[in-house]
Amino acid sequence: MATNPHLDERADGRVALVTGANRGLGLEIARQLAHRGATVLLGVRDPRRGSQAADELAATGLSVAALPLDVTDAASVTAAATEIDRRYGRLDILVNNAGIAGGFTGPPSAATVDDLREVYDTNVFGVVAVTNAMLPLLRRAPAGRIVNMSSEAGSLTRNAAPDSWFRDYNAIAYQSSKTALNFVTLAYAKELRDTAVKVNAANPGFVATDMNHRRGHRTVEEGAAIAVRLALLGPDGPTGTSQDDNGPVPW
Repeated sequence: MATNPHLDERADGRVALVTGANRGLGLEIARQLAHRGATVLLGVRDPRRGSQAADELAATGLSVAALPLDVTDAASVTAAATEIDRRYGRLDILVNNAGIAGGFTGPPSAATVDDLREVYDTNVFGVVAVTNAMLPLLRRAPAGRIVNMSSEAGSLTRNAAPDSWFRDYNAIAYQSSKTALNFVTLAYAKELRDTAVKVNAANPGFVATDMNHRRGHRTVEEGAAIAVRLALLGPDGPTGTSQDDNGPVPW
């Protein structure tokens, strides 16, 4: 099979942090990065579940460890960055995977600010908090990579199309949080465009996870692939893009 000139197939010696990594898509992203040689930290809110997940991966010979991290808690985010600095002195890969759908399922006209705030705290504000805390460590890496887990459900272009796949899907809190995350991705990419740090958004597709009660038609292995690809971009790879398995996803 031909190799991708924009992709480093291996991640030997790199240090990666994946948030929300004790299960589902985050755990699989961590597994795939570790299989490629990275040392992967599983950012987890529940230390017990995180340690169990890390132990299961480590038992297969992978270099992984759990790291307590609640992306909505400033002290927890700071402590995680301090611990990574103490252990490794840098961070090569950050995958902002932690995300929630929220409890609100009604029409936009019935939503409250608190309904949106619940989702934005994790999906948007948590990404900004973690990225800002980890950015000094990413700048120390030879080629830092930031991957934000987005969704095509947040694509304004696809939602506005008359024949949109999302014509009957109108989840104001979740979808708008991913739209906001897309600009957060662009904002960091613009700030860092003259550095070795690349920032991109990954669209995994409709993956069967606990978030959607396993209704997705894609496996976690399939969904994780685009995040791993963007995490391992070579020096000629893109920055400031939103991508799925088939390439760029329209904003």
